[in-house]
Amino acid sequence: MGIRLEVSRVVDAPIERVWKIVSDVDNEHKYWHGTKSINNISREGNRITREVTIAFKNSICREEVSIEPELKKIDINILDGPMVGHKIVTLTDLNGKTRIDVLWDIRLKGMLSMFSSMVKGHIEEGTRDALERVSNDACSNAG
Repeated sequence: MGIRLEVSRVVDAPIERVWKIVSDVDNEHKYWHGTKSINNISREGNRITREVTIAFKNSICREEVSIEPELKKIDINILDGPMVGHKIVTLTDLNGKTRIDVLWDIRLKGMLSMFSSMVKGHIEEGTRDALERVSNDACSNAG
């Protein structure tokens, strides 16, 4: 069974300031506390192959990250680990404010799939918390 989840937040900061934070994927752990560590394997332009250790049992997810500055979009393709699928972060300019949209479209693997509803709630809460931290950082760095 798959999990599809969308979380949005409007940040009272210009899109370029918010983009600077969310596109710095090497520092994702500062905002996404489910991310414990990041090990980049390769980087070619705006494409990164990496291994991410997540909070769930210190599991490792293998990911391909595509950063699309012209679209203000980051597509994290989770290729292997306890879950597979996509986490897509998109920014929209709202005349000086910025809307952040996060779409999770994932499938849990193995026995974990039995706990889909619990995991979905946990991911939703973690996403809301991450967007709160991004918002606080973007708004405190005004100027």
